Amino acid sequence: MNASRPLLALPWLAVAAIAMGQDAPKPVRVVDLRKVEAIHGDAQAGVAKAAVCGACHGPNGIGIAPNFPNLAGQSATYLYLQLKEFKEGERNDPVMTGQAATLSDEDMKNLAAHYASLAHKAATPAAANARGALIFHNGDPAVGAPPCQACHGPDGRGPRPTWTASPQPSWVTFPALGGQPALYITKQLTDFKSGARGGNSNARVMHGVAQNLSDADIQAVAAYISTL
Repeated sequence: MNASRPLLALPWLAVAAIAMGQDAPKPVRVVDLRKVEAIHGDAQAGVAKAAVCGACHGPNGIGIAPNFPNLAGQSATYLYLQLKEFKEGERNDPVMTGQAATLSDEDMKNLAAHYASLAHKAATPAAANARGALIFHNGDPAVGAPPCQACHGPDGRGPRPTWTASPQPSWVTFPALGGQPALYITKQLTDFKSGARGGNSNARVMHGVAQNLSDADIQAVAAYISTL
């Protein structure tokens, strides 16, 4: 055992690894998004780059299948950060990882600006007393689930922060959820619940939120979000 490494100063997983004669696990890198500033790109320049994206996300930024997210009307900063995570390996997907690998930082900003400029998918009315609606708007204190609208806006179109002198997160990093396919939302919440999706401070918040939701609640919330 290396005496120069005090055990008490190491995470318990590292201590266990050293005790078994193994190398300590590498610390997981978590990107802090709390002070990220809004990005700015050339939406017109992003049009040309978006041609290949349309194969999955549609010519107008609306996914062609329920497993593909809608990009139209999304926060440009959020889209940029997702592309950056795919490019840097913080987030993995068999298609997106390869697509993002060839993009420059400017390309990602321009693509994000382009999709942010497109019209959001129209809402479809839903029953106001549905389980998913209740969780989205009010949360469920009984299971420790906060209301989704607190960060994603009452209509799911993005946060509506009010001014306060207290420290606040960078709201431009929070996604708009309204109109996203239920299948896609279910997959993301399930990945947050299992820890499969992580890598940044916002994802760590979602880990705690999703842990308190049953599979049935996840499906109910996803179904409601798809109607917003």
